[in-house]
Amino acid sequence: MNTDLPTVADVSAAAARMRGRLVETPLLESETLNQLAGARVLLKPECLQHSGSFKIRGALNRLLQLTQAERNGGVVAFSSGNHAQAVALASHWLEVHATIVMPSDAPAVKIAGTRAWGAEVVFYDRDRDDREKIATALAAEKGAVLVPPFDDARIVAGQGTAALELGLQAQARGAELDALYVPCSGGGLVAGSALAIKSFFPRCAVYAVEPQGYDDHVRSLAAGKRVRGEGGHTTLCDGLRAPLPGEITFAINRRELAGAVTVDDSAVRAAMAVAVQHLKIVVEPSGAAALAAVLASPSRDNPCVGVILSGGNVDPLLLADILRGQYN
Repeated sequence: MNTDLPTVADVSAAAARMRGRLVETPLLESETLNQLAGARVLLKPECLQHSGSFKIRGALNRLLQLTQAERNGGVVAFSSGNHAQAVALASHWLEVHATIVMPSDAPAVKIAGTRAWGAEVVFYDRDRDDREKIATALAAEKGAVLVPPFDDARIVAGQGTAALELGLQAQARGAELDALYVPCSGGGLVAGSALAIKSFFPRCAVYAVEPQGYDDHVRSLAAGKRVRGEGGHTTLCDGLRAPLPGEITFAINRRELAGAVTVDDSAVRAAMAVAVQHLKIVVEPSGAAALAAVLASPSRDNPCVGVILSGGNVDPLLLADILRGQYN
């Protein structure tokens, strides 16, 4: 694992490395949403990205830097779903064998998406097993490279390319971001995003958004060191359940973030419904967390706000239930 802290130059290098391979997701805006939020809101819909989330950015950037010998040995990853699908897809593109350690209760749509690209799936019990230990042991056994979901400089740099695009797109519209809200689990996306967006808007306040009960960044930023979240809660946001910030990601986030906030499931449900009604896009619970934070606390303190919608891999039955609950 690369433990050097990435820089904005690494994010730019990742963008150049992956140019032509990924979707440049658009920047969306809705006048109705602006009114609801009390600010101009510019949204980056990574739910429209290959594999349905931003995760392909980090996974592909990492795999493109494998040596030929490493490609021959394959890769192992651990993930609740979106990183799993991203590593599977990147491995398919580059003809690398992938083994993915996934929780047995991962959404069926994410398991199916991972297997669809030819990855081997190994299940674990989220409540009893240590997924990283399982993946590390499998990598050693297979002679494969471990590709973590967030705590690697190359992963962080790749994930930061979403905000790099956002900054360019905002500038092209003559907009200046006062704040950026980013869904947060282990902190890779928000770390890379903070590095990237501040190269355009140095005074932009970047906020990590976590589900209620998984507030490890809230607690860690307050303590000035890595602290475990509250835990013991259920959440719709299956992709944001990291118990502790990563070492690399927190070293960046403690320096770059303006803060962290939490959202509950009811706010996430409402944000998912708003995305369908006003943006005409499907966003999964984890992917809607940042939008939920902006809608739950309307404020005019930040006239122009960026939001990353990080993924759209939602179970259709859950989405239907949420929409029925909002509109019936």
